[in-house]
Amino acid sequence: MMDEHNQLADEHGVTGTPKRGLIMATFGFFAGLTTIVFYGAAGPVLEEQLALTGIFHGLLLASPHLSKAVLRIPFGAWVDDVGGKKPMLILLASTLVGISGLVVTLFLTYPENFDMSLYPLLVLFGLLAGAGGATFSVGITQTSYWSPSEKQGFALGAFAGAGNISPGMVTYVLPVLIGVGGLTMAYSTWLVFVLVVTVVYALLAVNPFYFQLIEKGEDEDEAKQIANDLGQDIFPSGGTWDSLKTSAANRRTWVLVFLYTVSFGGGFTSLSAWFPTYWDLFHELSLANAGLLAGIFIVYGSLIRIPGGSVSDRFGGENVAIVSFGIMAIGGAIMTLATGFWLAFVGMMVLGTGMGIANAAVFELVPKFVPEAVGGASGWISGIGGGGTLVILPVMGYFVDVFGEIGYARGFATFVVLSVMCVGVAVALKLFISEPEEATDEAALH
Repeated sequence: MMDEHNQLADEHGVTGTPKRGLIMATFGFFAGLTTIVFYGAAGPVLEEQLALTGIFHGLLLASPHLSKAVLRIPFGAWVDDVGGKKPMLILLASTLVGISGLVVTLFLTYPENFDMSLYPLLVLFGLLAGAGGATFSVGITQTSYWSPSEKQGFALGAFAGAGNISPGMVTYVLPVLIGVGGLTMAYSTWLVFVLVVTVVYALLAVNPFYFQLIEKGEDEDEAKQIANDLGQDIFPSGGTWDSLKTSAANRRTWVLVFLYTVSFGGGFTSLSAWFPTYWDLFHELSLANAGLLAGIFIVYGSLIRIPGGSVSDRFGGENVAIVSFGIMAIGGAIMTLATGFWLAFVGMMVLGTGMGIANAAVFELVPKFVPEAVGGASGWISGIGGGGTLVILPVMGYFVDVFGEIGYARGFATFVVLSVMCVGVAVALKLFISEPEEATDEAALH
């Protein structure tokens, strides 16, 4: 069977395997997503150096998330038109520009002239670097097209789980590098890392079979048939804008947008940037230890998405979402009340458990609910959902401005309310919205 597969691939001049597609998509996403903590990893240093208020600190932390959210929509849908390689490389290039701009600015101004007058420029660099966060919608769409339908949950969980480790690594490693060589050296090291990954991705990544065949001039129907014979069984129904319109017309897309906003786009990513400051200023830990704890949250919450994807394949994304959002509500309640270290740590881990599994459940449902426009749906979900950080981070900063130090804890009440709402939405999704829409099963095959 493998020899026949290889012979057919050679006959039509296509390369790659689902395994290679998953690895390279994850690799590019791994580097790009580091920028969701672009300023969060050094948050306490920046807050002290720039004398930021809680709201301005929150806005600076959120700046990479604005471009991430906006770009995920068109770039995720663009995959339905050209495959994932070109969109991924463009996003990584923007990330390199943003990090380079910050490195040059630090080299010229830090620490003597690094002050609030540079704030608009720092926001601009955050916006440019934040393009890397949009690699999520590109990579997850690319992975969907590479993976057989019956393995979607595992593949998407592995992609998101392994890729999401990177912000945790940065959150821990960057403070250590700052202590060793200063802020400029730390961000310069980050720049070199992203550059190396970009070059490797450019050399080794390939698009799924259908897109390779289209690029070679094959007719769409013929390309689908050949790709199907090679094992690909999910295909786009149109180009970029067709994908966006088709997915936008599907009501289930918008249910998934809300669930993703709370579980990851606005929830997990907000806390990834917030936790270094929380542990440093509320629990008075060193910057390195605060970064370590934030890194534990990110890595754990990311890795648990992998078994979360398999569990969703087995028990259904709707059922898993109901349970996991309930776990999130419990974790948020613990964090809201906790003032001591160990209770707060337990609350953080419970919250990370719920968030990681909930996010795996949400994306297990994307190819199931919107198979005719996976790219467009992924763009809407991850783009609009990712914009949740633009609200949540300033809100958490506002709690600190209003309540003082205890506001670092009380701000987690936001997640209690949102998680309870998501439990209700997930129940409604299971009971009233999960029935297949007309032609969905046919679209999944064609």
